[in-house]
Amino acid sequence: MTLLSSGDRVTDTLVVDRLLGEGAFAEVHRVRHEYLGFQAMKVFKQVASLERTREMLGEAQLLSTLGHPNIVRLFDANIVETAAGLRGFFTMEYVAGGSLERLNRSHNGQVPVDLVVEITEQIAEGLTVAHRQIPPIVHRDLTLANILIGYDGTGMRVRISDFGLAKRADPFTHLASAQGTYAFMAPEVLRQQGYSCASDVWSVATIAFLLLTNHVPYHDGGQFSSFSMARFQRPLLPPSAYNPEVDPALDRILLDALAVDPKSRLPTGRALSEALRERRASLTPQPRAVGVPQKKPGVRAQALADEAFALSRRPGALTRAADLLEEAVNLSPQLRDRHLHTLTLWRRGVIM
Repeated sequence: MTLLSSGDRVTDTLVVDRLLGEGAFAEVHRVRHEYLGFQAMKVFKQVASLERTREMLGEAQLLSTLGHPNIVRLFDANIVETAAGLRGFFTMEYVAGGSLERLNRSHNGQVPVDLVVEITEQIAEGLTVAHRQIPPIVHRDLTLANILIGYDGTGMRVRISDFGLAKRADPFTHLASAQGTYAFMAPEVLRQQGYSCASDVWSVATIAFLLLTNHVPYHDGGQFSSFSMARFQRPLLPPSAYNPEVDPALDRILLDALAVDPKSRLPTGRALSEALRERRASLTPQPRAVGVPQKKPGVRAQALADEAFALSRRPGALTRAADLLEEAVNLSPQLRDRHLHTLTLWRRGVIM
């Protein structure tokens, strides 16, 4: 049983629409704001006071004020009466396309190189804003589930979300306490030596490596658990060992971002972003393959696209149509290739 159900009123202006997902600590619902439209709302399963909610979300709210397009915006934090009693919640912008987990599944575990690079670069751009604070703010929990993929009038826009674990680093050591998700944790974090900007870089590079290869870095064939230190004793195979589409420059960047010793690693989001930009500037654009057979979109993805195009013809329904098409293109690579241009036009308010 969930804490909230469809139709439950949260505040005078917020009503629950549907459940988006849940984890061990929280549920995420889509809610409709009377004036602002759809938002996402995270409800904590165990937090029952506004004071505790504010404590947990202090850094998240700080990051939201930075106003960077690659950081999800937060709107409000409060408490709500649920089936289990009072619980804390916060609201943030709703991204219809969903998380990187969904995008990764739609590509069967091997996302095209150009798309992975674009995603990684945007994540790094968002982290740059946090890492250049004095002292730096480190995220500490970057995973596929915490990266949201949406689209606006310029194309794909990646947002870093779930800053519940984000924390200012110690002003002298630039380290924060170790928390997060094991498979994406840097070796020094697993050793309980603290979290730094370089540890965030490790997590981003792990995400990129996984999207490109369907393996985590230092993959050991299942001999060790994701938090075992033994797996870091073997040399890291480059992404191109699993995916021949990965070029040498990208190999070098990810190997530099996944150095076991944080002193040898790319140190910040800015350093990773700059390395990726330099690689992009050095590449010669490749002609796109034509005549390659395309798989059919999945049933749900095609149904969402069909509903989106039907809605787009109704007055005042273009925003909702764009949300549905955004869900469809993240579920199906074929629909993304076919309809991405249309989606960006809809986000600008243009109907063709």
